[in-house]
Amino acid sequence: QVTESGGGLVQPGGSLRLSCAAEEFTFKNYRVGWARRVPGKGLEWVSGIYTDGRTYYKDDVKGRFTISSDNARTTVHLQMNELKSEDTAKYYCGTTSLDFVKPPDTEWGFWGQGTQVTVSS
Repeated sequence: QVTESGGGLVQPGGSLRLSCAAEEFTFKNYRVGWARRVPGKGLEWVSGIYTDGRTYYKDDVKGRFTISSDNARTTVHLQMNELKSEDTAKYYCGTTSLDFVKPPDTEWGFWGQGTQVTVSS
């Protein structure tokens, strides 16, 4: 029901654009965002959009990542610039009923299978 795309291998300093498409529903009534899992660490929110359009960014991606959505709120994008090796992770698109400062709960809402982002020279 949620499909991510756009991951891949990129050199440090490069850019990637992730996309998340909702199938047979829209994100209008949900807080939707991108979370990532680094091997050995838990899942954490990187960026999100609240239902009123406000955005959230984790401190270490502020100024580098931009989240956006189409007007129909069927697709959410994450533009990632100035990528660093520490951004390497599997990125998941998902919804939440909580604030993005709370850990993601993949047992609630809609979640995709994830897309791998690798930043390496």
